[in-house]
Amino acid sequence: MTKSPPSPAQLARNERMRTAAIEGAKARADIEARDVAVRKNMERLRALRMAKEAEEAAQPKPVKAPARGKKAAPKQAAKLSDFLASQRSNGRTT
Repeated sequence: MTKSPPSPAQLARNERMRTAAIEGAKARADIEARDVAVRKNMERLRALRMAKEAEEAAQPKPVKAPARGKKAAPKQAAKLSDFLASQRSNGRTT
């Protein structure tokens, strides 16, 4: 049996599949390269952070002097008789 020549639709489909496979391979390569770059940058930033933390840990922390000043006077509790007098003077009769 002899094969018939492919139809124009089959040729177009095969070409689309071929270009999609090529573009997919390029996309995967781009994604992998970007992932490698991100991991490399994360490693660099981690090393910088760890160096900074080690430097800060080596330096003595300054001791903060306690704040000196007046303490706020405690509020006196309001008396019930004062409250009732103020209510009467404002017109409440209950």
